[in-house]
Amino acid sequence: MSEKEPYFIATSKRRCLESGMDPDEIPSPKKFMTNEELEEKRRAYGEILSVVSFFSNKLLNSLKGTPILVVISDAEGFLLEIAGDEMIKSTIERFGIKKGSQFTQEDTGTNVISLALQQNHPISLIGDQHYHKTFHQIACYGAALHYTDDNDLLGSVCIMMPIQFENPLFLTMLSQVVDSIERELLLRKQNRKLNIMNQIMLSRTRNGIVITDEKGVTTEFNEFAQQISNRTRESVIGRTIFESELTGKYFKEVIKNEKKYENVEIKFINPSGDPVVCLFDAQPIYEEDKLVGAFGQFRDITDRYFIEEKFNYLAYHDDLTGLPNRRYIQKEIESLIQDNRLGKETKMAILFLDLDRFKIINDTFGHSNGDLLLAEVTKRLVGCLGEKDTLARMGGDEFIFLLRDFDSETYVTEMATKVLKQFNQPFNVTSHEFHTTVSIGVAIYPNNSITLEDFMVYADNAMYKAKSQGKNRYVVYASDMLHNSIEELQLETDLRKALERNEFILHYQPQICNKSGELIGVEALIRWNHPTLGLIYPDKFIGLAEETGLITNIGEWVIEEACAQNKKWIDAGMTPFKVAVNLSTQQFFKLNLVSHVQSVLEQTGLDPQFLVVEITESMAMDFDYSLKVLQQLKGLGIYISIDDFGTGYSSLSYLKSFPIDYLKIDRSFVRDVLKDNHDVNIVKAIITLAHNLGLRVIAEGVETIEQLDFLKKYDCDTIQGYLFSKPISVEQFEQLHPMLLKEIEKIYV
Repeated sequence: MSEKEPYFIATSKRRCLESGMDPDEIPSPKKFMTNEELEEKRRAYGEILSVVSFFSNKLLNSLKGTPILVVISDAEGFLLEIAGDEMIKSTIERFGIKKGSQFTQEDTGTNVISLALQQNHPISLIGDQHYHKTFHQIACYGAALHYTDDNDLLGSVCIMMPIQFENPLFLTMLSQVVDSIERELLLRKQNRKLNIMNQIMLSRTRNGIVITDEKGVTTEFNEFAQQISNRTRESVIGRTIFESELTGKYFKEVIKNEKKYENVEIKFINPSGDPVVCLFDAQPIYEEDKLVGAFGQFRDITDRYFIEEKFNYLAYHDDLTGLPNRRYIQKEIESLIQDNRLGKETKMAILFLDLDRFKIINDTFGHSNGDLLLAEVTKRLVGCLGEKDTLARMGGDEFIFLLRDFDSETYVTEMATKVLKQFNQPFNVTSHEFHTTVSIGVAIYPNNSITLEDFMVYADNAMYKAKSQGKNRYVVYASDMLHNSIEELQLETDLRKALERNEFILHYQPQICNKSGELIGVEALIRWNHPTLGLIYPDKFIGLAEETGLITNIGEWVIEEACAQNKKWIDAGMTPFKVAVNLSTQQFFKLNLVSHVQSVLEQTGLDPQFLVVEITESMAMDFDYSLKVLQQLKGLGIYISIDDFGTGYSSLSYLKSFPIDYLKIDRSFVRDVLKDNHDVNIVKAIITLAHNLGLRVIAEGVETIEQLDFLKKYDCDTIQGYLFSKPISVEQFEQLHPMLLKEIEKIYV
């Protein structure tokens, strides 16, 4: 035993040894309350548990991120409440430590609950101060609870955590919490015993007291209230409490609606300029069931509050990632801005990061997986930090890099490029493989002085510009972006009304069989017929629809409209052909996708063989989910195509396993196929791969005879592009259909 151990710990360990306890064994409680006994005891301790839980929750919140457990016992050592870290809680439950179990030295050896109940002061029990070796990796702090007026022992409040987190400050914090609990319990005990007017010794209480009449006019304002507020009694008595900026709204509810308030945290600056933090209670006063006024009391917690503020690391850090948080980074930037104003020229830039498609991952796979993904993202981002850089999490899926004291602006853009590369490889989270990218807004602090808010707005606008340009890139702020962002806000407002106003239309682009020259399909492509801006193409509004969550409803409309139109063409006597529609990622991961497609087919009467749904490679981010959905879609009898193949996250495993019918070669490869050997090899490889897997290949973006001849040579199955027709409206398609067939026939003669 250590010579530095307090005598009561040393005594306890000696008794354990003398009683023959084996320190290598795992001790467990031997006595447990029945469920009925536990419920009865908790009811008896109802008010005590309420008060203790309130303050212990405040303690847990202030230490959020630290694996800590708060345990509340009665005077006999029976556990009545266990709150805090779930992992620790599940671990101790394996030892039989749960609500209703009793801690005694005879059963569990040297333990913080028994020792806290025995001592008249808070105690700590850390590491090998425990008798049993099982608990040598745990730090515990405990204190007994009393009714302080008669020193009646009520129980204990104890906290425990892994030993690496032990800190003497925890004992101080626990002491303050217990002191607050005992004061609160004492006050409540007194309030139960005395009439409300007789129970309050206005001149002696340590609480600030305010009493009003039934009209809200202040009739009493005690000395402690004067001390807290630094206002004289004479300046308050006789005035309506409703005028008070701090408590007027609460007293109005008390008097007019007989409402009660407990433990409302109020912060203010008193007339002397000092910050004050109080807990405020208020309730009606009755006389023979008639409301005759209101009673309010303040408990000054300023000292405790600012001690916690000073020493609470988490106040400036994000509890999920451990990074500095929004408050921290904004203070850092504000400080640097102030230095610049004072003539200390410090180069500064910020990179504002927003993960692409994170909302889809969060909504589809749950917030717990989303949190784990954010933690993995953080690890990669931290690896980018330079010596003078700071990384913070702004909240959600937003991060910010603060760069300072760099030699040239090249460092800033190189950093942005370095960050983008961190997302080239997928993230592995709980056996799932997630692919995500990031959009980055770059703002470099200008020569002239601007505010923190303006600086952040610059970076934010640049980030949204990166989103609108296709994501997975960085954009450096330019002065015209602010104006453009205002235009985008108006466009978003109009977009929300576009569906109900029937402003969307579909254009159709033919797809031609490369062997027979027959028109075998069309791709349905959405356009927005804006009432004032005219025809708007999808590159201008689809990204906005995704960000606002409107894309799913728009996508469902596209399926409905395309199927209905194709059915009309078939009924009108046209040779039947397939219509292809694009699925957005959000739409693909919506649980009702299959049922919606089935419903549309039934309502329109379109034969399923004449519908093709196009998905992108990124939709295969979760193999099991994607396989299930695609099999269900295939079960409806429709066809499935992979759009823009080769530009996403290709995987041979999903090509082999998924029920896919077509691969669609992205237009970027077709465009330069006659000039770039790399594109030649990519196109040839895609066609060969598809045919070996029994899939058909569609090439889009075909504009010249030379491109067509190349694709014929390598047996590409289907051709789509301006060589035959640009996307055209329904009216144009019907009008030009006979001529289109003749033009196609000429090309293939």
